Amino acid sequence: MPIRAVAEDAYREAFGILVLSAVASVFSGVVLGGMERELTVVPGLLTIVPALLATRGSVYGSLGARLATGLHQGLVEPELSIPDERVRSAVAAAMLNGVVISAVAAAAGYGVRVALDLPVAPLSALLVVALVAGVLSGAGLTLVVIVTVFVGFRRGLNPDALAGPVVTTTGDVIGIATMLAGARLAIAAGVV
Repeated sequence: MPIRAVAEDAYREAFGILVLSAVASVFSGVVLGGMERELTVVPGLLTIVPALLATRGSVYGSLGARLATGLHQGLVEPELSIPDERVRSAVAAAMLNGVVISAVAAAAGYGVRVALDLPVAPLSALLVVALVAGVLSGAGLTLVVIVTVFVGFRRGLNPDALAGPVVTTTGDVIGIATMLAGARLAIAAGVV
């Protein structure tokens, strides 16, 4: 197949998802802009936002790639009703990685702010935010990745072309929303 045909196929499959991704990312920015109270009450929260969002894309993008590879190789059946052992293992690994890296990001953000003598909320507050965001966004992203990859594959689309943009966009939207939930929980619980 000529390079031009491959490029046209990839463009056709991914263009709509990329447009949706741009719109959803703007929405995430609006939500982040509306978190002024939480960003003020939980100093250091803004420091961990990039790390938490980037790790969502990395962890769940990797899950999407594993599932797509399994589908292409015929090792995984595109059935949503009864996921096989490979799917369950990949999901468990992604969820564990997502939660652990959330805690690491909170601790690193706290440590950097302390080292730079910047105002920072207690480590416990940043951990509450990060862990709530890690668990809730992990559950949401797992569902989105599985549905996107399996449904796309069954419809004859390349799940590799879909998974990246969908995970990045959904990760931003769900990540910001769950961080807001975590910050509000930390504030309500008096951890800050």
